Amino acid sequence: MANIEDIVAQPPQSATWQVHLDRSMWVGGVRGLMLQALHPLAMRGVWQNSNFQEDPFGRLRRTADFVGRVTFGSPEEADEIGRRVRGIHKALRIHDPDTGRTHRVDDPELLLWVHCAEVSSYLEVARRGGLGLTERQADRYLYEQRKSAAYVGLHLDDVPGSCAEMDAYFKQVRPILRVTEEAAAAVRFLMWPRLPHELRLLSAGKPVYFPFGALCYYTLPDWARRMYGALPEVPRATVTAALKAFRLGLNSLPEPVHDRAFMPATRRMLQASRERLGAAGYDVSKGLKGLTDPRRWPPKPAA
Repeated sequence: MANIEDIVAQPPQSATWQVHLDRSMWVGGVRGLMLQALHPLAMRGVWQNSNFQEDPFGRLRRTADFVGRVTFGSPEEADEIGRRVRGIHKALRIHDPDTGRTHRVDDPELLLWVHCAEVSSYLEVARRGGLGLTERQADRYLYEQRKSAAYVGLHLDDVPGSCAEMDAYFKQVRPILRVTEEAAAAVRFLMWPRLPHELRLLSAGKPVYFPFGALCYYTLPDWARRMYGALPEVPRATVTAALKAFRLGLNSLPEPVHDRAFMPATRRMLQASRERLGAAGYDVSKGLKGLTDPRRWPPKPAA
């Protein structure tokens, strides 16, 4: 039987699979972008080096592609996208109008901020939405995500690998965060985005998107919402109930239907992953999500 480490970048028994297969990831992804925007230099890097102003939803889908490949893709696919991302970042620069200085996009401090804002958002939204992870499993998720951070060029030892370490990191970095004009605009875009060309057929339903964008905003940490002040506060219990309902609804969608939200290349990668796992003896009749159930794994060889 093939070694699972040769089939997918992260194994089905990982905490990463439990979090990344949960449909609350869409809320976590947008929340992560909103949180990332509070770092002035990181936000200017996005603003100056991407088409975020025209297509903020596209950035979310590209992030989903990266996360998918370093989770469900083959080790070769994960390594390839890591090289691609590192190559892109290496060539880009950020001009800071406050100081007149130019910074590298692949500055380790900026990469670390983006990573922590992203993975902490995935984890916190999934747990608040009802994914039953223990504290030990939550720590395990962050520990496993150090591998994802290494793909973009960070050193494993520099990346928080537990909830306590992540909390300490945010406490350390908060004094440099602030709401720039770019950050305020980013939050507005994320609550009312322009849809990419291939999703323009959904434009008629765009007003329905605002409650989703607002839900993402309301899942931000209290201190982040106080900084933005973009929407009036609502009771925490109301936000949690809405998040649980959203998660329940999306988790009920069949995997092929849900996959249509991804870019075509991402869909092909996910299908190839299913095929490799099926050929290795895993029961993929319930899709990748079904493999979070150990009963669908191949039986262990007799000793």
